Amino acid sequence: MIFVITVVGLGFVGLTTALGFSEKGYKVYGYDINKEKTRLIKDGKVPFYEENLEEVLNRNLNKNFLVSNNLEEAVQNSKYIFYCVGTPSDEEGNADLTYILNAVQDTLKIIKKVDSKIFIVKSTVPPSTTSAKIAPFIEKCGFEVGKNIGLANNPEFLREGCAWWDFINPDRIVIGQFDDETGKEVEKLYKIFNCPIFRVSLNTAEYIKYLSNTLLASMISFSNELSMIAYEIGDIDIKNAFEILHLDRRWSGSPANISTYVFPGCGFGGYCLPKDTKALYSLSEKLGFKAELLKSVIYVNKIIKKHIVDRVISEIKEDEYIGVLGLSFKSNSDDIRESPAKDIIEEMIKRGHNKIIAYDPIANENFKIAFKLPIEYAENIEDIVNKADKFVILTKWDEFKNDNKLNNKKIFDFRYIL
Repeated sequence: MIFVITVVGLGFVGLTTALGFSEKGYKVYGYDINKEKTRLIKDGKVPFYEENLEEVLNRNLNKNFLVSNNLEEAVQNSKYIFYCVGTPSDEEGNADLTYILNAVQDTLKIIKKVDSKIFIVKSTVPPSTTSAKIAPFIEKCGFEVGKNIGLANNPEFLREGCAWWDFINPDRIVIGQFDDETGKEVEKLYKIFNCPIFRVSLNTAEYIKYLSNTLLASMISFSNELSMIAYEIGDIDIKNAFEILHLDRRWSGSPANISTYVFPGCGFGGYCLPKDTKALYSLSEKLGFKAELLKSVIYVNKIIKKHIVDRVISEIKEDEYIGVLGLSFKSNSDDIRESPAKDIIEEMIKRGHNKIIAYDPIANENFKIAFKLPIEYAENIEDIVNKADKFVILTKWDEFKNDNKLNNKKIFDFRYIL
């Protein structure tokens, strides 16, 4: 059977999803309202850093994967419509559904009631969103969910930096279904991946995604809180203590196992963990339940940055150059969304430390454009070593761990890699 899919939104999740299905032999249309992003992808360039993805793009481009400027063409030729658009946090921490509702509305304007399309929400949305907001929205537009529109959600479990491997080698597929027939149809798409597939209610699928992300966020804040306690107690080898913790056989496994989250750092960042933790806390508060642990997770993620700055400025004079090593929220990614480096640099400037030079192997330009902070940027490790007096490691890049140019320098290693 030849499946034909449209993926709306060609960001980190959308492009990986589109290329993953293309690689499996399906015909996939990709559409994004951002024309510059569309142009880059048509030229065979991935508009963000993700290992191996550009090679996969060029292998499938204009073959199984077609990038379209015309949503109508893509939707009319497809049965399955995946929505992979952003759901950012608003000022109160709620998930902003504007983009996904607009995308659904744009799709509904194109199709006829006899077309029998299946809408699949892959964007991360709080539990009950698909059933309580998206389904009624579709009905309000004159369609009947479960009859002329199949509706499902399908959360992603992709790690930035190894998203392609995660998509092609999933540990599980979760399908939230409005009705059994729709669930069976979506399951057909994933049979080829040969992994456990779980068809559950719409709310359950959304909840599983938040369960995963808030657990990871909680473990990171737990580690950071414990590292602050250890610092206050004194005479504790923090790095060694956590490494010994990981020897517990319940944590042992591959290098990318869950123990990597139970390790102190600078706080969690990126697109998913901050917004999803805030969104679930906001939802529980609206329902009358005070989620004190999540509240604390968010709070610790904020104060770890102040703690870092306290330690740095206690040992660095205002006229000394501070070299910031790492600007992306994690290594092997150029993603600077919610990067701890932004808050830490801003706090140092606020406290009178204006001589700051930063270097990241691939995220310099993204950081510079996004935040416009009054700092200098080094093009390579040599430049920053020659300019700075003392260094702060904020991203866990192997380059910082292995470069002997940093030997004999005063380094605040807040990623505990040295």
